Amino acid sequence: MFRLILLLLGNDFVRRRLWLLVFVGLLWTALGAVIFIDALDGVMYFPIHVFGYLLLVEAVVTLMVTPFGNDTRVILRKARGVAFLVLGLLMVDGHHGVVVALAMAFGLAFLVDGLFRIAAAVVVRFAGWRLSLLTGVVELGFAAFMFEPYPTFYAGTVPYCIGAALFLSGLGLVRQALRLRRIPQGAAVSLWLSRDVAPILATQATDDDHGVVPAAGDLVVHVWTPRGAIESEGVSRPVVDRYIAAVDGHGVISTGHAALDAPPGIYISHYPKVEIDRSQTDFTHALRATADNDVEGRFQPSYAEESAGWCKSTAQIHFADYNRARLTHFWRHYSQTTTYNLTNRNCSSTVAHALEAALEGALASRASVGTLLRALLNPELWVAAQLYRRAQAMAWTPGLVLDYARTLKAALDPTPLGWYTLLKTAARSWHRATNPRDAATTAKPLERQDG
Repeated sequence: MFRLILLLLGNDFVRRRLWLLVFVGLLWTALGAVIFIDALDGVMYFPIHVFGYLLLVEAVVTLMVTPFGNDTRVILRKARGVAFLVLGLLMVDGHHGVVVALAMAFGLAFLVDGLFRIAAAVVVRFAGWRLSLLTGVVELGFAAFMFEPYPTFYAGTVPYCIGAALFLSGLGLVRQALRLRRIPQGAAVSLWLSRDVAPILATQATDDDHGVVPAAGDLVVHVWTPRGAIESEGVSRPVVDRYIAAVDGHGVISTGHAALDAPPGIYISHYPKVEIDRSQTDFTHALRATADNDVEGRFQPSYAEESAGWCKSTAQIHFADYNRARLTHFWRHYSQTTTYNLTNRNCSSTVAHALEAALEGALASRASVGTLLRALLNPELWVAAQLYRRAQAMAWTPGLVLDYARTLKAALDPTPLGWYTLLKTAARSWHRATNPRDAATTAKPLERQDG
């Protein structure tokens, strides 16, 4: 979460307010510790129920003012409203049965996530897999703590989770801020925070890239989902087909593809030079992110040539505003090495890193302490952070890149709190009712859908 906030705020904001970020992180950590310790004896002095009522109000108003549609922002707003509604109800309901059910649900979530982390670390062996393995073990221990009734007989379930989340996220902010203390002037925050990108890309300044050719249009993220890229239909497995791989009628596995187009002159599409054997017998070994699975890769020349030789992309996400100098710098150095690895340096991870480089400092023009606080409450950024965490614990796939790009697009134009939206809508309606001549000029066009 904080990684994305620092990335979107940019290098200059981070350098000027580094110790403010450390202070906020320490305050966040202390608040989490207080809430967690307060819940250990089952007698809570922290007013958790007050937050529950605030969440209920926010959820109801958000669901009321959000229009219908298939746009990504609409879906995220509805999801935020439903999530706040459920969490708010659970916070204000003191029935013991609800608390027990909530404890089982949280425990199961930690159990599944811990098992997934351990399995991904053992199978993929990505950079930093040992730390991820340890994190999975800790999650299993916390799941056991949630399942057993001691010491509060489940009465402290909600404050346990809130306190632990605040404590860990606060430590994460302090860790990232102290890590960025060493960042050089002009370095790319997106690459500095990436564990699988060569450090030389992050430390080289981009002063020589300020004179690049300006953008001729939108930056477009193209995604071929695994299911959409196969030629013959096979057995349908919705979640697996969407995020991992699809199997066609002949037993051939398709993992999909992702590319990024920023005309003129930038088309990022990483592909193995020789097609990797993805039969079911060899696929498990190919998942390892070790050097023995590195193969020679190639970069496709353009979307027109790639789509003509294969098929059109399944989805396209457009970004009108982006940092072309950062993107040019990233691509100029990244493209010097063509090495391809199915789970470590693939088409999806390349697009994800390029997109982050292009969006670095996207909030810099309005960067302030208020911007930082609004970003902390931005649900789209929380979703994007979870998608990034999942990709780092496993591997970047076209499905994850698609969701990540859509969520970042929504996060760059954050929606205000529901009550604010309701008041603003009411004020606009009153103005139109009392000033009918101005109604036509104050009406706003519908938002364009983004894939």
